Amino acid sequence: MSAVKSIRPASRLALVEGVRGFRLVVTRGRGETFGVTLEETYGENGSTISAPVSTATPVQSGRVVDALFVAIRKAGHQPSVLAFNRKSPIRLGEAEGVRLALVLLTTQPIAKHERVRAFVAGINAMSVEETYYWYSKCMGLDGNRARKALRTLLAD
Repeated sequence: MSAVKSIRPASRLALVEGVRGFRLVVTRGRGETFGVTLEETYGENGSTISAPVSTATPVQSGRVVDALFVAIRKAGHQPSVLAFNRKSPIRLGEAEGVRLALVLLTTQPIAKHERVRAFVAGINAMSVEETYYWYSKCMGLDGNRARKALRTLLAD
């Protein structure tokens, strides 16, 4: 019979303390346009672990720029921090990041501006608990099916 080995957690994970948050990374486009990448983060300062949630091209970012400004304002930042030449990520709180993630995930394949506005309005009308529910569904194993179901729900 072999001895049971004790499993040590990874030293990097042991250093992570703090709550879940989000950060918005701005990528420069042509001229004065910008794209964004929303990342989910765990930890603070130098021991932050991040995972990308959604990336939007400059064209897609332009369609949801109002939702980007709302998330930034709710996180306590001035709207002017969202600039095409921004170098450092913009920190968002958990609730703002979850809502913005839903906006980015559901509107990404949509090109018509009126449909995008309708989806953003529907997500903004959701309660915080409902946004967390849909975020967990969209990020789960069957995320594509959940995104389609959310689009169908919002289209009605």
